[in-house]
Amino acid sequence: MKELLKKYENKDPEIVFNWKDPETYAEGWTVINSLRGGAAGGGTRMRNGLDMNEVLSLAKTMEIKFTVSGPAIGGAKSGINFDPKDSRKKGVLERWYAAVSPLLKSYYGTGGDLNVDETHEVIPITEESGVWHPQEGVFNGHFKPTEADKINRIGQLRHGVIKVIESPYYSPDISRKYTVADMITGFGVAEAVKQYYNIYGGSVKGKRAVIQGFGNVGAAAAFYLSQMGAKIVGIIDISGGLINEEGFTFEEITNLFLAKNGNTLVSDNLIPFDEANEKIWTIETEIFAPCAASRLITLHQIDQMIDSSLEVISCGANVPFADKEIFFGPIMEHTDYRVSLIPDFISNCGMARVFAYFMERKVQMTDEAIFNDTSNTIKKALEKVYNRNQLKTEISATAYEIALNQLI
Repeated sequence: MKELLKKYENKDPEIVFNWKDPETYAEGWTVINSLRGGAAGGGTRMRNGLDMNEVLSLAKTMEIKFTVSGPAIGGAKSGINFDPKDSRKKGVLERWYAAVSPLLKSYYGTGGDLNVDETHEVIPITEESGVWHPQEGVFNGHFKPTEADKINRIGQLRHGVIKVIESPYYSPDISRKYTVADMITGFGVAEAVKQYYNIYGGSVKGKRAVIQGFGNVGAAAAFYLSQMGAKIVGIIDISGGLINEEGFTFEEITNLFLAKNGNTLVSDNLIPFDEANEKIWTIETEIFAPCAASRLITLHQIDQMIDSSLEVISCGANVPFADKEIFFGPIMEHTDYRVSLIPDFISNCGMARVFAYFMERKVQMTDEAIFNDTSNTIKKALEKVYNRNQLKTEISATAYEIALNQLI
């Protein structure tokens, strides 16, 4: 696996598009690792300090994710080095998407990512640049549909991703009109834990869980894990943390979801971040869902959790470990060797899978059909891993080997 990984990591990307904004300091990159299957896909992110290497790493991650979620296309990513809180953000995005629109019409599909919203920014701004839909390039490059078929499938995709969830089973509050895009990634993170116990033995019910990050992904993962009967014993976010070693009730977790301010945890009982960060890694817990930024978790933190009865990690964040390597660094390898580590490209594939689902010819548009499709995709991926390796360790190494054999 390591030889395959080294070969994959060292291969140069096929296309690197570099843009410098004429009106601000913003700089952007689209990195297309390959045009496998005639197209490539990956979201657009924005943050201060972002560089081309971060975008390249994420493009390679996307290519591996597509081996699980489909379609069978190459990986790509867009990134803009700019402060997302700057009042000039909208203008930067407008000029960026105007510049990258020829790629989006031909062979590249994008979506939302860190600090860039799918529904309110990506879709309307790309439309202004003459792109039918941010995924139009995937249709043209990979599916090569007739004009009529493209219109139908883009319509399906457009309505499906922003579909308001009607079932109270999938939404914390149906009156607030949460969409599929709001909930599906966190659902997949929780579902990966459920499927893991179904396949490897045991049950999620009664298991204690710690959640890192309480944005869309972490909050949704906490909601669905609690709904499954897991006891959320700790939550840590940039704003602080909450610890309850008896476990928060499902009602309490639902209320925390509804109370969050954007991507920030809000509670009268919030303890300061430093205090939470000191305590949370030693709480007795079986499940850990890292859903904050990439490359945060240290070796010491993970060893503390393993010593406190940890069984399984389901990654909501891409590459959550503080390794320098693109994918499989020493902290991740050490973790994979000691506990069950479900890799990000399986556990957080929900949004990629939703895109793939709605690109198919004619699919059901019900909440149950959409969420069950993501659940089945994650189940099949974990079954493939189990069929090759029945051990509860080295799950990630096995999953990477399966994926890389499809790409190299």
